Parts: sequence; C-alpha cells; structure tokens
Amino acid sequence: MGGKPNQKKGDDDHHKDSMPVIPLFTAITVYFGWGVLIFCGHVRDFFRRFFVPTSKPQPGYAPIVSDFEDFYTRRAYGRIHDCWNRPITSAPASRISVIERERVYHPVTGYTLDTRETGRSLDALNLGSYNYLGFGDNDSPTKESVLAALDKYAVSTCSARNDAGTTPLHRELETVVARYVGKEAAMIFGMGFGTNSTGLPALVGPGTLVISDELNHASIVVGARSSGAKIAVFKHSNVKDLERVIRKAIVEGQPRTHRPWRRIMIVVEGIYSMEGEFCPLAEIVALKKKYKCYLYVDEAHSIGAVGPTGKGVCDITGVDPADVDILMGTFTKSFGAVGGYLAADRSVIEYLRYHCMGSVYSPSISPPACQQIIAAMKIILGEDGTDNGKKRLQAIYDNANYFRDELRDYGFHVLGEPGSPVVPLMLYVPSQIKHFSAECLARNMAVVVVGFPATPLLLSRVRFCISAAHTRKDLEEAVKQIKIVGDTLGLRYAKKLC
Repeated sequence: MGGKPNQKKGDDDHHKDSMPVIPLFTAITVYFGWGVLIFCGHVRDFFRRFFVPTSKPQPGYAPIVSDFEDFYTRRAYGRIHDCWNRPITSAPASRISVIERERVYHPVTGYTLDTRETGRSLDALNLGSYNYLGFGDNDSPTKESVLAALDKYAVSTCSARNDAGTTPLHRELETVVARYVGKEAAMIFGMGFGTNSTGLPALVGPGTLVISDELNHASIVVGARSSGAKIAVFKHSNVKDLERVIRKAIVEGQPRTHRPWRRIMIVVEGIYSMEGEFCPLAEIVALKKKYKCYLYVDEAHSIGAVGPTGKGVCDITGVDPADVDILMGTFTKSFGAVGGYLAADRSVIEYLRYHCMGSVYSPSISPPACQQIIAAMKIILGEDGTDNGKKRLQAIYDNANYFRDELRDYGFHVLGEPGSPVVPLMLYVPSQIKHFSAECLARNMAVVVVGFPATPLLLSRVRFCISAAHTRKDLEEAVKQIKIVGDTLGLRYAKKLC
C-alpha cells in the first residue's frame, strides 16, 4: 500500500468523512424494534411482579434497584450480554485465546441469568484490543527490561505517589513522557479513566466554563461534572459551533451574576474512540488564541499511534504542542501498559501534584509497567538504536488504511479517517449487535460491538482496532470473512458495491 504516516490535515487524501446517512427504512426498523422491545418489556415486568416471587423486595426493605432504572439492563443488555466480557487466556496479540461460554437460563422464567465457561478455548484473530503498536505481545522487545524491573522493584509500590509510591522509574517515566510529547513536565496516573476524572476537577471549578465536544469520552464527562464548573457542549468537531458557544459565553458571562468567567477550558479528543476521527486541532488552536481560552486535548487513542514520529494528533496536524495547554494521554493503547498522564507547563504540573486526587490518593503505576512504557517510548523515538519503532508506525498506518478502504469499497458504512487505527463499521439495527458478534466469533474473529447507551439509539456499530502486529494475511482473511457476515446480515448499506 506504500502509504505515508506523516500526512497532515488538509492533504487531499486526509479528509474528514461525514457520518453516512442511515437509510430511511433502516431507521424506521430501528425505532420500531426498540418500541416493541420496550412495550413487551413493560408488559412482562407487569406480570413479573405477581408471578415471580424473587422479584419482590423483602418485607420492610426498600428495593436496592428500581425496576425503571434496571429496565435497560434486564430487557436489552441482559439478552445479549454474552457479546462482552469474554475472558481470554493469552496476551492481547494479533491472535488471542478466547474462553468459550454458554448461557444459563432461569428454569421458570426463561430469562438469561448468566454465562458459564465450557472449559474450551478458541484461537481467534484479535480485532478488538487497543494493542496498536504490538507492545503488548509476548515477544515484545520491551519484555526483557520489564522482567528486570519486576525483579528489582516487585509488582507494586502499594502506595500513592505522595506517600511511598515513587521510584526512580516513576520519575524517569515522567521525564520521558514530557520529552516525548514536547512539554516542560508531566505527571503520571495509575488509571487512564482516572486521569480525566480526577485531573479535570483539579484544573477547573466554580466560576470556570468547560466547553466540551458532544462526543467526548465518559471520563471527561465525569471529570467536568464533578468539578463544579459550568459545562457547555458544542457539535462534534464543528469549529463554527464552537466559536458560537465561546462568543456567547464571553458576552453573557456567568449565570445570574453575568460576571466574566474565571477561565474558559476547551476540551476535545485527539481521536474520537467511537468514530475514528481526528479533531480539527489547528482550527481549534486558532480559536483558543483568538478568544484567550485554555485547551485540553485527550490523546488516549492518538498518542503513540499516529503522526510521523508517533507523537499523536499534534504531530499529524502540525500543531506546536506549546499551543495546547494540557496534553492528556493513556498508556493502555499504544504502549501496552496501564495508566495515563497529564503534560503541561512545569508550574501547572507542580500544582496538580498536590491538588489532584488521582495523585494524592490513588495507587501509583506498577514499576514494571513504568519500565514497559519507558522502553516502548524509546523504541518509538528510535533511542534503542533500531528502526523498530518506525516500522511499527508504518505498519499500523498501512494496516488501518487497507482494512478501512476494503470495507468501505465493498459497500459498508465505515467511519474514520486515513491513518486512524479505530475503524467503526455501522450496524444500526440493535439486533445485529449480537448476530454480528456471534457470526464473527464462529469464524474465529474476536470483535467489539457497541450500542446504546455508549452510542446514540440509531448508531449501533462494531469497532475494529487495528494493530501493527496484524499481518496482511490476517487482515485479508478478516476482510473476506467480514464481507460474508455483512452479506448474511444485510449490512451493505452504501450503493457503491463491488
């Protein structure tokens, strides 16, 4: 395929694809299906109160979970929950060993109670893990140094960073991260979700306005809501709408008092994990400078995976990292480890060390995991003396583009942009979630399917995550099988057919 992983926004072949238009009949079918499910569910719940004694709370006790709040779990998710949480018995390499499960039904009601393992395992092509550069494989070049760190520092520090949870590896990792992303300093967290959910409340609060993309990750939503800041939402990657929201906020000021905001923080993602799209970072930076706002960029899916040197969305868009006030990322996607980081000016990071709950109370990253990340970053930067990192970046770029183009050309509705390792394929009809997952597993492919409430009601999808560890033969066979599944389930919604 011979692609170039260093093409930037604005290049002719690096365009932003709009959301495909869902066919009218499909949309009607989706709404009708949800309507039938909800109606039948409420009817069954009505009779369940009288004929299923276990559904009633004990005398004198209030129910722990209300029927209304638990309705979706019981009547929708519960019917297809075997599509998720599948245990594996191997590293998250290009192929994984998936433990087979079977459903367990209630003897009276026939409801699905749970799943149980059969004792058998299935060798499957892994199209769902975030192992973008293959550093999570058993034969990873980081393995030797990680085992050495395990011998020296043990599995865990058993402490938060501000107590006894800091080793030389933690300090070295923060130095490497800061150099890698182009910032003065960085602070690491033990959990990726916690990086946003505890980091944002330390940066914003009452009197602050957070302007968030409508498709931002749940960790950003949790962090913004728990901060006490006012939240405004703009349309996904719509720079004009973002400017409208900023101008309105500046003109109107804070609610009731109309005093000026203490600060305005724009929060976006580098790659949106359910769409596979890059944010229009250069245009957002221009707005940030024009209106004197702050900018927070979540690079969970972009850092290490995109750009000519693997340095994320700033790298691929040509934006100077100095123009982004806070760079956030995780180590779970490209580096084969756990945790996350915030990178910014040194004064900001020093403030966060003593005011961020993720630093003060949460356990620090395992020392061997620190070594894993350090080794992976140095390989990507070429500091190991090889071109291993460069080859991995080229491989993930070529693999993602090949996979996306093949599916799109066959007539599937596929989201995302060239170079993005996230390749969503639209299912729309919720019943297809289970069927697609089951059909793929029957063909030895492990995939991740996504539906409401993680996506809007109409936009159920399967999210493929492509890795540099995938061979072209792996992807060719996967495309062949997905085409068969797509034809079986009627998923070729586009008119452009081969």
